[in-house]
Amino acid sequence: MRNRNIITGAFVLAGIALFALVIFLVGNQRKTFAKHVEFYTEFANIDGIMKGSKVRVGGFDAGEVTDIQLPDSPAAHFRLTLSVVERVHGLIRPDSLVSVASEGIVGDKLLQIHPGSANLPQAAPNSTLRSKEALEMSELLERSAGLLNDVSGTMKEVSTKLTGTLDAATTTINNANDLVVGIKQGKGAIGVLLRDENTARSVRETLANVQQATASVSDASMRADRLVSDFESRNLGEKVDQTIASAQSAAQNVDASALQLRQSLTSALGPDSHGVDAANNVRQSLSNVNLASSNMVEDTEALKHGFLFRGFFKRRGYYSLANLKADEYRSNRSLPAATNTRAWLDQPELFDNRPDGSEELSPEGKAKIDEAMAEFGDGAFGRAIIVEGYSSTGDTGAQFATSRVRATLVRHYLQARFGLDSRDVGIVPLRGVPPPSTNKKTWDGICLVLLKPRASAR
Repeated sequence: MRNRNIITGAFVLAGIALFALVIFLVGNQRKTFAKHVEFYTEFANIDGIMKGSKVRVGGFDAGEVTDIQLPDSPAAHFRLTLSVVERVHGLIRPDSLVSVASEGIVGDKLLQIHPGSANLPQAAPNSTLRSKEALEMSELLERSAGLLNDVSGTMKEVSTKLTGTLDAATTTINNANDLVVGIKQGKGAIGVLLRDENTARSVRETLANVQQATASVSDASMRADRLVSDFESRNLGEKVDQTIASAQSAAQNVDASALQLRQSLTSALGPDSHGVDAANNVRQSLSNVNLASSNMVEDTEALKHGFLFRGFFKRRGYYSLANLKADEYRSNRSLPAATNTRAWLDQPELFDNRPDGSEELSPEGKAKIDEAMAEFGDGAFGRAIIVEGYSSTGDTGAQFATSRVRATLVRHYLQARFGLDSRDVGIVPLRGVPPPSTNKKTWDGICLVLLKPRASAR
């Protein structure tokens, strides 16, 4: 009894071991115990692929199809889940292509994953790989039948065109035969040339004329040779060379003269004994003239205030209108006095703006100035005129600059238009504040002031 139990136990253990071995071998064959990576792909036609179909990577059995999701509409695709062993993950790249293949000619369908590019990283797990639709045998047969039909039609068309070409060639050959027969019989222009004696005689006469013309050309050539020999005997070539040599000598003389002239100019414009050239001497001379003029102006201004000449300038009613300061002008009793004749001109009627933003006198403004001078009458000539400039726009500096520019523009116009002496026309920039004697709080524009002459001082 005991032996029987031992035998039974051994038999059971052997069966269990055999069963485990079978499970291990089957699992190893199907890569059950290996680590897997899943990918997805999509097909419009799976062509017999089913759940459990093999998946090969580069021809190596690497896994199987674990799931197939059916499309929701005719426009959708089958979505297949592919489980491959991790060992072949390095062959699968983002540009790998999945296609349907067969084991042998009539074997089961399987999926083939083609390895991707070496310069790309590994495809990420659970990513969707590109697919290539399978070509069904029926579609292949239909395409083959269509190709055969196209080839048959092309061959028929070629046969038709070849037959027509052969017919045309035959017709051309027959026409050539007829032409040769006609030529031999003397028909046509070529036949006449070959068969007509008169035409042959004309050809011979033409050849004779050509020979005579050739002889004439030879005679002319001989005469030309004699003419050239005569030129050579007269030494015409040597005389031409002498003429050219004379011209070259004259050109050299001109170059020498130009060199002498250049040297003379260099000597005249070059540095003097102190090392200063002519241009600097001229500039220094002009500078000295300007300095002398400036000194003369200063001396004249000093004479105006001197003891001996002060009376002369006082009789004119003023000392100088060249530099009138705004504060001194407002505080002066005679210059801005109410007894002086005034002409107030507003900015909009005097000035226009240039594209760069600066102002210029407008045609209407010039007409207004002419009217004011007409109102002053003949008394405006020989008497002092002060151009008061006003500007009430911007800060103090901007007002001063604008009022001075406006007064300067009007003074230049008065001198050019009426020929007034620059000593008789003065300008004063008063910003936007007129003198108190005018009873105006502010102004924006110009005021022409014709000064009333003082009584002669004794």
